[in-house]
Amino acid sequence: MESGKLLIAEPSVFGDQNFHRSIVIIVDQKESGLLGFIINKSLNYDISDVLPEIKKDFPLYYGGPVEQDNLFFIHNAGHLIPGSMKIDDKLFWGGEFEKVIVLVNEGILTPKDIRFFLGYSGWSGDQLQQEIGANSWVVVENPLAGKILSHNTQSLWKDQMIALGGKYLVWSNTPENPYHN
Repeated sequence: MESGKLLIAEPSVFGDQNFHRSIVIIVDQKESGLLGFIINKSLNYDISDVLPEIKKDFPLYYGGPVEQDNLFFIHNAGHLIPGSMKIDDKLFWGGEFEKVIVLVNEGILTPKDIRFFLGYSGWSGDQLQQEIGANSWVVVENPLAGKILSHNTQSLWKDQMIALGGKYLVWSNTPENPYHN
C-alpha cells in the first residue's frame, strides 16, 4: 500500500466507533506495518486547548485509536518544516515541532496548510489486507491530492461515497445512525 492512498470505510463498518464513516490517509509503510490518520473526524477541542504555546485556534482531529495521548500532524509545508516526511508530492507528515509552533503563531501556516491529530491508525503485517478482503475498506488514490487539508471534513465520507458510485450511492444519503431514521 502506497503512502498517500485513502482508505474509505465501507458502510458495513457500522458500530465500529473508531472507523465508522472514516477516511484514513496512509502516511507511512514499513515492513512492520502501515500508519495513517483519520482525516475527517474532528474533536471538540482546538490545538490551543492541549498546547497553550500555540496561540491560534486550529481544529484538532481524532487520528485513530493508537497512542491517543500523542500529537501528530500532516501538512503541505515540507519546504518550511525540517524533518518532514513525504506522503506524496504535496503532502508531508511530522517534522520539527518547534518550527511548527513558530509558523502557526506567526500565521504562516493556516488550517488549510496543517492538520493536527491525537492518535493514529496502524495495521501490523497483513492486517489491513485482511480487512480489505473482509470488505471493511475501499482503497482509492487520493482524489483531492493537494486540496485534502482544505476540504470540508463534514462531507468528505459522503462525497467519497458519491464518487465511488454504484452500490455506494444509496449510502451517501443515509443518516449517521440509520436507527435514528
